[in-house]
Amino acid sequence: MKRIFVTITVGVVAAFALGGGHTAAAQSPAALSNLQIRRATLDNGLRVVLNEDHTVPTVAISVYYDVGSRNEVKGRSGFAHLFEHMMFQGSENVSKGEHFSLIINRGGSVNGTTSNDRTNYFETLPANELALGLWLEADRMRSLAVTQENFENQRLTVMEERRQRIDNQPYIPSMLRINELTYGDYWPYAHSTIGDMQDLIDAPLEAVQEFFDTYYAPNNAVLSISGDFDTEETLRLVETYFGAIPVRKTPPYIAPPPPEQTEERTETMYDPNATLPAFHLAYHIPPSRTPDHYALELLAIVLGDGESSRLYQKLIKEEAICQDIAVGTDDRRGPDLLSVWAVMSSGHANEQAQKLIFAEFDSIAAEGIDPRELEKAKNRIRAAFVFGLQSNMSRSQRLAEFELFWGDANLLKLELDHYLAVTGDDIKRVAGTYFQASNRTVLDVLPGTAAAPKEK
Repeated sequence: MKRIFVTITVGVVAAFALGGGHTAAAQSPAALSNLQIRRATLDNGLRVVLNEDHTVPTVAISVYYDVGSRNEVKGRSGFAHLFEHMMFQGSENVSKGEHFSLIINRGGSVNGTTSNDRTNYFETLPANELALGLWLEADRMRSLAVTQENFENQRLTVMEERRQRIDNQPYIPSMLRINELTYGDYWPYAHSTIGDMQDLIDAPLEAVQEFFDTYYAPNNAVLSISGDFDTEETLRLVETYFGAIPVRKTPPYIAPPPPEQTEERTETMYDPNATLPAFHLAYHIPPSRTPDHYALELLAIVLGDGESSRLYQKLIKEEAICQDIAVGTDDRRGPDLLSVWAVMSSGHANEQAQKLIFAEFDSIAAEGIDPRELEKAKNRIRAAFVFGLQSNMSRSQRLAEFELFWGDANLLKLELDHYLAVTGDDIKRVAGTYFQASNRTVLDVLPGTAAAPKEK
């Protein structure tokens, strides 16, 4: 599960929206019956996933491009996020901002997001407006207006977004710093999705145009549609609008060797906007959809999901030394992190909470967890998984993600089984394997500014 406290990375969307109270209904296999999937690939390489469902008279369209901040090169950070903005600045047949107005004026909604691993664009429309949504997405894939004017405008927009959403918000800069500190020289995930502002200032228009020509190609994208439509008719529409877009030469992503950490890393940073001490703990873990990752996701729920979780009970209810505690994984395609984020109560130091957390980790590694805790965590996963796929948009996005990341949208149908197969022994084993001090990064966040060094 993605960390619920990560709010600054543009477009970070949790894999499942955790919510309780529905476990009885969620256990029914019939709840997944709406996952009727048709897959196709156009001659130009565009992968298409169709999920026909007539429950609600709407359609959801998602276009996922296989480009995120992990694809950026040093000195050109922030380009993936820049294009999240650029893609709404007009194309050959659509004027600046018209994509929004055409969708909204027909009762729809539209947006885009960026992560380390992908960039996506999506809209929900009344079912009879499917052709409009497809035409809009195809027009900007084929002929986005990458002009100097649009680039300058959106470069300034991104810089202002950075100031408002990150630099001037309490604790948010530390959300970026923990990745830099933990990943070290592993560039794909060490640098932030929003990018270094100096890189955007220095970037020439030609570099931005090259980025679009390289990655915004039909052969580097997945189009996923869920909702009230006829599959065969929709395939014909997709071919009509997207089929003539030419293939582009897109380099394969070559992941560097995974990061290595052999000793604990610690750092203290000061935050002038913070009012209370806080801290991050981060542990290297395997990528998403690996056996240990499923176990670690369940363990994160046991540790930090809700008021009955272990760390909430210990640090907030019993000891009253923390105001907030959250535990989760980042769910990256590549080397991932399991992290803890805590904000202290007034008058308490970070070390007090850290000592109790480390003791809890050691206890689970030695003794495991109660079977009831594991069952509760599985119930949470089960409910979140099923009810997280109820809307056309959520299905469209999840199917696109599985097709893009893992090569087959049908794998989503089997995903819940992996979580339900986790055992208590698995939980105990991963706690002992990954919660070692040598695999730990600690970032303390203190209010105020660092004291100036004393003159000798």
